[in-house]
Amino acid sequence: MDSILQLLTTEWMGKDAWLWLLFVGVVVVLLAFDLGVLHKDQHIIGVKESLLLSGFYLTFACLFGVFVWLDLGAEAGAHYYTAMLVEKTLAMDNIFVISLIFTFLHIPPKYQHRVLFWGILGVIVLRAIMIGVGATIVQEFEWVLYIFAAFLIFTGVKMLVMADKEPDIANNKFLKFLKKNFRFTDEMDGQKFFIKKLDSKTGKMVKFATPLLLALVMIEVADVVFAVDSIPAVFNITTDPYIVYTSNIFAILGLRAMYFALGAIIHRFSYLKYSLALVLVFIGSKVFAADLLGIEKIPAFVSLGVTVGLLAGGILYSLYKTKNAEKVAH
Repeated sequence: MDSILQLLTTEWMGKDAWLWLLFVGVVVVLLAFDLGVLHKDQHIIGVKESLLLSGFYLTFACLFGVFVWLDLGAEAGAHYYTAMLVEKTLAMDNIFVISLIFTFLHIPPKYQHRVLFWGILGVIVLRAIMIGVGATIVQEFEWVLYIFAAFLIFTGVKMLVMADKEPDIANNKFLKFLKKNFRFTDEMDGQKFFIKKLDSKTGKMVKFATPLLLALVMIEVADVVFAVDSIPAVFNITTDPYIVYTSNIFAILGLRAMYFALGAIIHRFSYLKYSLALVLVFIGSKVFAADLLGIEKIPAFVSLGVTVGLLAGGILYSLYKTKNAEKVAH
């Protein structure tokens, strides 16, 4: 018993092992319940089901935030909610790109959940690696936070300037590289990632990857690109690896559910990009502002308040500006 207690209280990346195990356990249970119970059979997910599932994940994310607040303190709790809110909002851009990928590759709606589920598992691993590397670098070289901050300001300004431009999936260089160097087919066979078919070059039956696998790979790559923005943003909110990782993963867990609901109404949030760009500029500016003011850092509750205010403003303004378009659609 003593050895188990000692193991559970062993520090790993600044926190007791039991805290990490608790988080992993919650994530595993949520994913198992999602795949094994809610989506045991492949089907098209409607807006109502999507909203309910989004609420399900958001409830657990917020409850975990309460646990962080009570166990690690109010400042840690405020950092968690700020980081999760920023990541959730950034995920909306990710949803838009996912929608473009599915549309371009003609992925049927009833198979999209399978692709997104395995995509989330990949994201959990990739984010763990990226955050682990980032935390190690920040711990050894604290001045890297200034580079992160400058990058966020640059990204925010760039987002403001290029907010109206859409990604061109058809001319994506990575997509062309995959199709040129690997066996891909346009044929679908249910929810399979691979099928066997005749290779016209060799005359043999070989495995070909279906559009489902191509979509999965493209979504994983898209997440890595988005992580280049989101992870520096969270590290400029807090350098605690536990808060950074848990807020990231809980924000992403509901991404699949959000996709099916927001896919139909994402046009109503067309001005949210501008407020998100301002959030990134604000988060990046905090480090420099703290130095100018002669304080250690901007208080966590100030960061949370400004972030909520900017994002809420973007959402409300978007809904106001697009209300007439919604009436025309009906």
